[in-house]
Amino acid sequence: MASKLEEEISCPVCTEIFKDPVILTCSHSVCRVCLQQFWDTKGSRECPVCRNTSLKDSPLPNLTLKNLCEVYLQERDHTDALCKEHKRKLELFCQDDKQLVCLVCLCSKLHKHHNFSPTVEAACEMKEELKNKLQPLQEKLEEFEEAKVTCDETAEYIKTQAQNTEKQIKEEFEKLHQFLRDEEAARIAALREEEEQKSQMMKEKIEKMSREISSLSDTIRAIEEEMGADDITFLQVGTIHCL
Repeated sequence: MASKLEEEISCPVCTEIFKDPVILTCSHSVCRVCLQQFWDTKGSRECPVCRNTSLKDSPLPNLTLKNLCEVYLQERDHTDALCKEHKRKLELFCQDDKQLVCLVCLCSKLHKHHNFSPTVEAACEMKEELKNKLQPLQEKLEEFEEAKVTCDETAEYIKTQAQNTEKQIKEEFEKLHQFLRDEEAARIAALREEEEQKSQMMKEKIEKMSREISSLSDTIRAIEEEMGADDITFLQVGTIHCL
């Protein structure tokens, strides 16, 4: 009966007792997480049971089913706390078999001549044992945490040191770049000044040569004109240029 009931209140996707069930427009219910995973895998809003498309992006919670599942789980946990053989409350702990037993088990042949403790005492003893085992683990944890803090501080120091060194390198190279830019500008300025001086000198020489050429051209042209004149005129004028 319990198995049949569990089947009815189990999710068709994960087959576990419903956790946060939602109800689809086709009336089937599915765990909210299971439904979302199914939709993400399929790429569509299909019902995992009947494959009909859901008309809602966010199905409503099935509160009635959720409450039913919670009540069932509470009842099941209560049943699990009873002796499976005698259906009695588990009040004792068998030290020899290391298991919980009821008062009827105390008189059974299975636990004859065994040592028993009340569950409260047995739980306290076990907790004390675990506490003793837990202490060195906690101390080890503290050591690891302290070591981690040291590592974090060292890592932060390394990071800060690297950042400061990078800043210094950039500043030094910026100074070097600025020096090179200034040196480049100064040399270019000196080159242009030298170019201007030499160009001015060449300009003056070219102008002087142009004047000389113009003067010689005029003289040559005048002589050629005289040479083309008649003999009398040539002798009169040419005598002047020959003197």
